[in-house]
Amino acid sequence: MLSQLFRSFLPLHNPIGFGATDFIELALVALLTGLILASCLEPRAQKLAARTGWCMLLLVALPIALRLLLLPGHPIPSPRVADDFSYLLIADTVSHFRLANPPHPLSQFFETFFVLQQPTYSSIFPLGQGLALALGRAIFGHPWAGVVLSVGAFCSLCYWMLRAWITPGWALLGGLLAALEFGPLNQWMNSYWGGAVSAAAGCLVFGSLPRLREAARPRDVVWLGLGLALQLLTRPFESILLAACVILFFLPELKGGAGFSLRPDSQDPEGTPVCATLPPTRIQERADRGGTGIQPVRASFRNLPGSRREPCWVRLNLARMAAIAALVVLPAGALTLLQNRRVTGSWLTLPYMASRYQYGVPTTFTVEPNPVPHRSLTPEQQLDFEVQSSVHGNGVDTPGGYLKRFASRARFYRFFFLAPLYLALPFYLLTLRSFRSAWTLLCLLIFALGTNFYPYFYSHYIAAETCLLVLAGIIGLERLSRLTIRGYFVGRDAARLIVFLCIAHFFFWYGLHAFGNEESLRGLMQYESWDAINHGDPEGRIAIRNQLARTPGKHLVFVRYGPRHAFQEWVYNAADIDASRVIWARDLGSAENQKLVAYYPGRTIWLLQPDARPPQLTAYKSSGMQPKVFTEIP
Repeated sequence: MLSQLFRSFLPLHNPIGFGATDFIELALVALLTGLILASCLEPRAQKLAARTGWCMLLLVALPIALRLLLLPGHPIPSPRVADDFSYLLIADTVSHFRLANPPHPLSQFFETFFVLQQPTYSSIFPLGQGLALALGRAIFGHPWAGVVLSVGAFCSLCYWMLRAWITPGWALLGGLLAALEFGPLNQWMNSYWGGAVSAAAGCLVFGSLPRLREAARPRDVVWLGLGLALQLLTRPFESILLAACVILFFLPELKGGAGFSLRPDSQDPEGTPVCATLPPTRIQERADRGGTGIQPVRASFRNLPGSRREPCWVRLNLARMAAIAALVVLPAGALTLLQNRRVTGSWLTLPYMASRYQYGVPTTFTVEPNPVPHRSLTPEQQLDFEVQSSVHGNGVDTPGGYLKRFASRARFYRFFFLAPLYLALPFYLLTLRSFRSAWTLLCLLIFALGTNFYPYFYSHYIAAETCLLVLAGIIGLERLSRLTIRGYFVGRDAARLIVFLCIAHFFFWYGLHAFGNEESLRGLMQYESWDAINHGDPEGRIAIRNQLARTPGKHLVFVRYGPRHAFQEWVYNAADIDASRVIWARDLGSAENQKLVAYYPGRTIWLLQPDARPPQLTAYKSSGMQPKVFTEIP
């Protein structure tokens, strides 16, 4: 594999005729040029960073525009995994102005992953991501528009959140890095099972907290409530962890302490914290005084024992703020209960829990025993149940197993950081004496420890803390930028270098996807880490759908899996199955299939064998003599 990479450095095997030394020279020149340009652009970036509205608009548009530019080679993603299809079912159901669909009289043909067939035909997931997909479908005619909009909203809100914690220049940099890391090449942009909606919820919550402590405006309480409500609709369990972070933030006041306040490191001549006497704009002016570039972050949360004045945030007491936030969260809680009632028939039974009872998946927390299915499973469902039970393990968790799993998940955090930012993270640890950094680390631990009770780990489990991970990286860069060695400010250039490498890292892979040919993509994409943009048609789904689209009329497709089929499900349908142009059904044998054929007269009947290479779609023969054409990969 490495030979393919090195061959691309030969003059005859790359489109510009460069050799290896040419590439090295070009990289060095680009590095020096980038550092020089960075110093020239910083004053302008600082002026732009102070214009909150324009920056938020820029950060909404940037990841969206970058992804749309890739559409010629990487078209709108096709749903692939069970989660994608289940969330699309929510979007379609909501688009019909209902929360659940009536069960189909022949539901045995439509059994699949993460979809209930009884007591209603519904997705097992919460509403949040499905609502975003439904919004995109309503506005632009396609659910992927909801994915794109949610990513843009998250990147914009990430900057808004950072503005409450750090100076505008650093906040803009954090927003730009978020747009690169979670934008056009990221899984959250190129799938339907989400992450950005929960990440946006975290931005609303974590961005409102320092604003509440600074001025306690009712609108900031509303933002706090909206963030908690959105998280409840998207990730109910993680909303508890998010609420715990909020309580931790206000814990000093709940304990009756002197409180904390946002202030520069220095005090005025009277010893009064600066933020007790100055509005935020004046704080920023003092922080930026004496330079024109992006200045070090001087504001931090610290205890103020003996402060001569009341902290500037105390305008609404905590009880009033909690009441307002609860009123904002209340509709989300009511909607969740209503979904429970419509889908499962019980106000308190989540669809997730109904699936666990019926199918044994998703599996339980590690401190609980494995679930037991209470209905017959298809061979594919049985395999999924056995795999999830195996990952869960027999019995309940042990302290040793919990710690081992916790340590093994450190590698997954690469999803949230561009690789060069790892060099800045040690400098973040040097700032843990400040309340800001210590509280951030504790929140990260709350999510890491809480989600460690899941046998599996996916990035959207901790998506709500994404903005805190961005904040930690930016704090590390800021601390590094103030590093001096023998009186020389070497840290500033080091921080610029890391930022430049982050940008170069992104545009290398982005350029490859935008301009690379098939040969270069095959040779280099195997070395691409954590990006997940769709390319080609590896499972043959697009070809099969195109074949059906070219054939007029309505269709019924029986899906016949091979004996070694695993996990790649093809039986997924719209909310209104009977009205669908194409209906996908399980092949239950010739005699049983006739029931469905009779139920749908006038449709063209097909047989799909997805385990053939490529997948085979042929006219269905009801005699039971349908030939098998499996050519499975061993």
